[in-house]
Amino acid sequence: IESIGISLKLVWGGLAALLVGIGFGLQNVFSDLVAGIILLFERSIEVGDTVELNEGIGLVKKISLRTSEVELRDSRIIVVPNSNIIDSAFINWDKNQKLTRFRVQVGVAYGSDVDQVREVLIQVAKNNAYVIDRPAPFVRFIDFGESSLVFELLFWSQVLITIEDVKSDLRFDIYKSLAENNIKIPFPQRDLWIKEWPN
Repeated sequence: IESIGISLKLVWGGLAALLVGIGFGLQNVFSDLVAGIILLFERSIEVGDTVELNEGIGLVKKISLRTSEVELRDSRIIVVPNSNIIDSAFINWDKNQKLTRFRVQVGVAYGSDVDQVREVLIQVAKNNAYVIDRPAPFVRFIDFGESSLVFELLFWSQVLITIEDVKSDLRFDIYKSLAENNIKIPFPQRDLWIKEWPN
């Protein structure tokens, strides 16, 4: 080869650079493969589980050696490298209890009857078919806001994927029930005091 004018040093140097590049490329692939084996044997996540990743909450549809497929709530399917699942924290809702606690916040006007507000919120929760009776829903008075008294309705449900729809229904019913009981939901407002009018 050298007799025809090609330097073997250049050939070996080029091959070395190529192999280093291939090695870096295969490093991620190998990492994903090892993570896939860990997932399959450790079973911290399984097909059919409801999981919460950085991309959102979804249903695990497939676990292969290198990647996993998760169907999000808007029916999008994302392909997640297994190493991303292993290396980052995630919530597996199915590994928790069958019941999960959720919350909905609402602010009411100052001067409202706080006991009546609590009764209205609990009754709304009890009327929803997806809210579990036991443990019973309850209400926290969480803050004195700038424009409102802030309450939090806490409830348990077995619904996971469509829980945002349940929360939306609760907010609709809360708004109607508060209006029926003459309890106002204020909008943010500020008082402006002018001490001296400019000339």
